[in-house]
Amino acid sequence: MKVGYIGLGIMGRPCVLNLLQAGFEVTVWARRPESAQPLLDVGAHWAGSVAELAASVDVLVSNVSDTPDVEAITDIVAEHGREGLVCVDMSTISPIGARRVAAKLAARGVLFLDCPVSGGEAGAIAGTLTIMVGGREDALETARPALAAMGKTITRIGDSGAGQVAKACNQIAVGAGIAAVAEIVKLARACGVDPAPVREALLGGFAQSRALEVHGQRMIDDNYAPGFKAVLHQKDMGIVLDTARELGVTLPEATRVKALIDELVQAGDGELDSSAIARLVWQER
Repeated sequence: MKVGYIGLGIMGRPCVLNLLQAGFEVTVWARRPESAQPLLDVGAHWAGSVAELAASVDVLVSNVSDTPDVEAITDIVAEHGREGLVCVDMSTISPIGARRVAAKLAARGVLFLDCPVSGGEAGAIAGTLTIMVGGREDALETARPALAAMGKTITRIGDSGAGQVAKACNQIAVGAGIAAVAEIVKLARACGVDPAPVREALLGGFAQSRALEVHGQRMIDDNYAPGFKAVLHQKDMGIVLDTARELGVTLPEATRVKALIDELVQAGDGELDSSAIARLVWQER
């Protein structure tokens, strides 16, 4: 199977390495060609354009920043992709945008799967991403071998856009979890108790969570080197609230988390890990 990959950032690079390690022939394209060189050095091929890539692979994976980026790429794919090509978008975009892209490509005989992921850079490196899939079952079965090289849990949620709905739900849980852990640390310290053993105890009980495990340690260490940048979490929470607004749904906790992330980014800290919202939670307001 020939696999194309667009987007060689913090998630894309390790995903390409895992595809190569699994034996796939991988061709890549990026806006900055220099970002591809480490991958070319270990066996990836370079495509001169998105059009060239779309015409030469069986499965085309994209992992880019936002809905407009995906739409721009798939405009080219719709024109140049061969019939039967499966496009796998691992970006986090709006569910409505994903459905729009799927319809556009379907009109040209190209299949589309919205496949946002959870697991962060560590999951991408380890090949253990959780992949939430929206789209046709036959398209998923075609793409599954490639997805299995990048992820451990592959779940078809439903039709086009459903993967992005699941990712929106995931981001609510992640954001709310971070905010809750920040309050745990705040209360422990206010009571004169070291939050480190509190975290250790809670990890052994019903309060155990990845947010407590990973972000609790970040907060205790006051180390917010990015695993998932606040500016990207801000974008994702915007998708959550935009989707809710269009449906007339009120999400108070998501709204609170988005406000905290907005404040963090506006303070110039958007490149920090989103768990840095703890610093705002700890402020007396």
